[in-house]
Amino acid sequence: MRVFPRNAQNSSPVTFRFFLTCCLLGLVAVPPTRAAAAKPAGEVTIVRVQHEWRDASSFKRIAEYFDGQEHNGGEALRRSHPETRSGYYFFVRVKNPGALRPAKAALQVITSTSAKPVSYEFPVDLRAGDTVFHIGLTGADWPDAKLHPVAWKLQFIDPAGKVLATETSYLWEKPVAE
Repeated sequence: MRVFPRNAQNSSPVTFRFFLTCCLLGLVAVPPTRAAAAKPAGEVTIVRVQHEWRDASSFKRIAEYFDGQEHNGGEALRRSHPETRSGYYFFVRVKNPGALRPAKAALQVITSTSAKPVSYEFPVDLRAGDTVFHIGLTGADWPDAKLHPVAWKLQFIDPAGKVLATETSYLWEKPVAE
């Protein structure tokens, strides 16, 4: 079966079998991701971390107009100043294959205003399966919408102090120049 017809530029036919073989070889040759290689099955993993500034209005949902209460849509909101919604947020998806476990999210951030990392801690419950956290640095902790982190490190730590999962930005891992 030919996938593409012969033409003057390509004198040999490309067959479906050849195409399929190339695809399978490509899948075998691709190394596993850092997260998959670093954690064995059955442990807490940070699937994804994204971050950006969010205005207070972006959190308002239709239901809030009726009852005056903030609705989070099933996602866990943690803010450094709970009364303030505007701020710089880290959107984190965590996978916990085990049972519900209490923990804390420890976030360290380096900004262009200071080379020393600033640390924040938030109590969290790691539910079984996937949990999406919105971890916000709000109020005086992040007053400028135009400021972005230079580097960051996020860890989930159990009550005994054991690190369950860690994710860092690219620049956090850069070695110190000598």
